[in-house]
Amino acid sequence: MIFDEPTRGIDIASKVEIYQLMNELKKQGIAVLFVSSEMPEILGFSDRIVVMCDGRITGSLLQEEATQEKILELATRFENKFAL
Repeated sequence: MIFDEPTRGIDIASKVEIYQLMNELKKQGIAVLFVSSEMPEILGFSDRIVVMCDGRITGSLLQEEATQEKILELATRFENKFAL
């Protein structure tokens, strides 16, 4: 199941409902692809984090090795590659 920024711009109660739904799907063995730009969500929910920059995968981290710093490093790896 793919969730693309499911909590963007909604209230806290609705976010909790979405988190509960995604956790229930995980418990049922259903793969959940969760796209988010919210670092606390990414770190709190993900078993594995795949980071992209400019349409390319720049790295993959398991939850236990993921930190905000590592994610940001991967997210900006190719940024400004062609800047003057």
